[in-house]
Formats: sequence, C-alpha cells, structure tokens
Amino acid sequence: MTAGAHGRRADLDTDPTGHWSLVVPLKPLALAKSRLAGAAGGIPRPRLALAFAQDTVAAALTCAEVRDVAVVTDDPVAGAELAALGARIVPDLPAAGLNAALAHGAQAVRALRAGTAVAALNADLPALRPAELARVLSYAGRFSRAFLTDAAGIGTTLLTATEGVELRPAFGGASRRRHSTSGAVEIALPDVVSVRQDVDAPDDLTAAVALGVGPHTTALLAPCPVSPCP
Repeated sequence: MTAGAHGRRADLDTDPTGHWSLVVPLKPLALAKSRLAGAAGGIPRPRLALAFAQDTVAAALTCAEVRDVAVVTDDPVAGAELAALGARIVPDLPAAGLNAALAHGAQAVRALRAGTAVAALNADLPALRPAELARVLSYAGRFSRAFLTDAAGIGTTLLTATEGVELRPAFGGASRRRHSTSGAVEIALPDVVSVRQDVDAPDDLTAAVALGVGPHTTALLAPCPVSPCP
C-alpha cells in the first residue's frame, strides 16, 4: 500500500473530506491528440497528452470537492505517472471507446463506495484551477445529472451524477446537445474557464497557455512555448 505525491492512498485513493469521485479517461498516449501534430515546436503528441493529463489530475486531486480520482487507461506509462500523483488506475476493460470507458470507470468507483457521486472529467485541461472545479462541482450537486460545455460551446468537459444516479456519458463531438437532450442540466457559471478549456487543436493550446497551464505542461513547453522553435 503506497501513497501518491498528494498523500492519497494509491489503492483506494481516498480523501474523506471530498464529495465527488472523478473519472478521467485517457486513451493510449500514442493515439492521443492527433490534431496537435506539429504544434508546440514539434513536441511529440504522447508527451503533450501525458503532461495535460498530469496537470489535470494534479489539480483535481487538490480540489476541495474531490474525494478521489480514477483514471481509466491501458497506457502503462501514463498509468505509472498518474498513479504516482495519487490517482487510482482502472484498466479499460471494455476497450470500446470513450463513453464505455467512462461508464466502466464509474462502475469501478461505485464498486468501492456504492452510490457515490461521480463526475467524468476530460484529461486535457492543463490550465485547470482547483477552485474553479470546486465551484462547478458544488453547483452540480444541486441536480441529479449536470454537465459543463467546453470553451467552444459544442462539446463537454465535465458530466456529473449524484449519489445513486447513472452517469450516462455521451461524450464526443457535439456532446453538449446530447447531454442536454438526455436530461442533464447545463451548468451556467461565470469565471470557470479553466474547467472548460480543453486542448484538442493548436488554438486551444494557445488559449490554455494564456490562462496559465500547470507545471508539467509548462516544463514541457518551456523551450518552445506554442509555435515552432526557430
């Protein structure tokens, strides 16, 4: 039994002062962030994806509303790095895409604590601020299911389900519309841009850097911040 960098137990990853269990999906790093090819001075996409996930998980683990973080991934490098931060690693046993991974992660979390409140969070939020995430999760607790749209207003970065409620994730593409149609309430809060700013394309990375990315992404980008190095 070991503890991660945040003092969380790596086997249960439990902080009893928090309310929410977060489920973070992460595809194999070699397949991640295809639209960032050639961005950030040609830094390899797998390294970018890992740094984003590390900053996302590290910020989430320091959020007052978060009890634990479960990362659903089969990537051994990412699994080791994120476990070292204090996340629980859940193998992607369905291997059937993003939403199947999230549903599986929610089930794995609730196998340890039946009925706990769960939230699916994107792994590509390198500018995530714990206080903003706390505001979003606190507000989401008023509804059985709720979601936060991304900065583009098309997708989703966070989906929540309170105690005993099925998560029913429908991420990917125009997921804002699908989650709304499914009955989830859209979270309309000002000043939570760091929870909305996912990074799929070079412009997204520029926006995240302007907000202030976490230490892993900062260190990776230091030689060539966003555009190619001369």
